[in-house]
Amino acid sequence: MARVGLVANPAAGRDIRRLTGGASVVDNRAKRRVAECVVNGLTAVDDPPAVAVMPDKAGIARHTREEAPPGVDVEILDIDRENSAADSRRAAARFREWADVVVVLGGDGTTRDVALEVGDVPLVGVSTGTNNVVPAPVDGTVAGACAAVVATALVDADAVTRRHGLVEATVQGDGTSLTGLAAIEVTDTSFVGTRAVVDPSDLVGGVVSRGHPAEIGLPAVAGCLGPLAPDDPGGAMVRLSDPDAADRTVRGLVAPGLTTEVGIAAHRRLDWDEPAVFEVADGVIGADGERAVELVDATVEVAPVADGPRLVDPRSALDAAGEAGVLVRDAPTLDD
Repeated sequence: MARVGLVANPAAGRDIRRLTGGASVVDNRAKRRVAECVVNGLTAVDDPPAVAVMPDKAGIARHTREEAPPGVDVEILDIDRENSAADSRRAAARFREWADVVVVLGGDGTTRDVALEVGDVPLVGVSTGTNNVVPAPVDGTVAGACAAVVATALVDADAVTRRHGLVEATVQGDGTSLTGLAAIEVTDTSFVGTRAVVDPSDLVGGVVSRGHPAEIGLPAVAGCLGPLAPDDPGGAMVRLSDPDAADRTVRGLVAPGLTTEVGIAAHRRLDWDEPAVFEVADGVIGADGERAVELVDATVEVAPVADGPRLVDPRSALDAAGEAGVLVRDAPTLDD
């Protein structure tokens, strides 16, 4: 039987940016409903996959199991729970050998945590976080149907997935490293604090694996300077400056709920593993909109790297299912 892993992060979409920037809020009641819809979407195929759900303190997993439709076997994954990002990583590590597809409910941070542990298993990302560059704003039922047709091999997974790049930062001297899915950001704030990057003026620059004006954060800025598709080779480096003194400026979606003007000091495309170097006197490096590592008088090399996660494209998956006729059933005749 085909198998689908489900990771629903109860903490996603609940950081300070929902207050400071007007970012969207997805509460846990809504996440329970989205997870329920994902499981219902699995019934788009005749023989729905079995499901294992990451346990959580908000009752999302329990609700998903209790509300599962007939014919769908749902179990709660047996792992130690810390009520932190470690839960997503631990569940993803288990799914690496167990699941045919993993569905992730969360933002960029949760999707990154899962992507770094799940190996080559295809991911269906559903946007329920604050910073949502990578996970798609797709209905849970659609996400479930996509997972079903890929997990059961009714469509060719290679044809409906695309390989997303990563960005890696390495601090010279002490070997500290950090991996981002869409971006590594350098800020001139002294402390990690609430983690979320809420003030665009704090951004010094960074490296992105993708860029488009319709995205959020540094990928939006890079995208205004030149679009970069998620599966394009390499990445792009951006250095920011005071917009009042810059030769070029970009007005972009620099943080959730915030549109602002930033100055551009430098921008260039990078090949795989080609580093951009940042000198950090007193600041923080972060991944995907979340500050992570405090630095003083440090040199940081940031480079795009290949072999990131395989992301399912929902429209491509269901286009392929429609073309293959796997969602069509002929009515029985009197002779049957």
